[in-house]
Amino acid sequence: MDFMTAVKTCFSKYVDFNGRARRSEFWWWALFTFLVGIVAGILDRALGTTYGVNDSNGLIGTLSSLALLLPGLAVAARRLHDTGRSAWWLLLIIVVFFGWIVLFVFYVLDSQPGDNRFGPNPKTGPAGYDGGYPPPPPAYGSGQYGA
Repeated sequence: MDFMTAVKTCFSKYVDFNGRARRSEFWWWALFTFLVGIVAGILDRALGTTYGVNDSNGLIGTLSSLALLLPGLAVAARRLHDTGRSAWWLLLIIVVFFGWIVLFVFYVLDSQPGDNRFGPNPKTGPAGYDGGYPPPPPAYGSGQYGA
């Protein structure tokens, strides 16, 4: 998955906490949010919309962070699903330092092979089919269509 596809996928599934997300989708999204944060910080300083003690926060940065919060949580949940873990593991964010390390390790892990309880493997599609996603329709005469 390339950068633009990952960003489009995350925005199109911005509140979809079901399914699985590949590593590339998650890490391209992380890069996108990082770049948006840099641009927002530059715009805040240029436009004078910063606030706080040392002008570290700004209106544009706050609004962009709020806009990217739900898509970021959704792709993080789908990434955890891809490793076979529940999205409840995201609550480790509450643990100040240790939680971030554990989540980082989970995000780096490879996909769980085959299908799991969260859906088909996004790399290969449903189990038993390795020719791309989605699988082809059933063969004629298989009884699938009531024949």
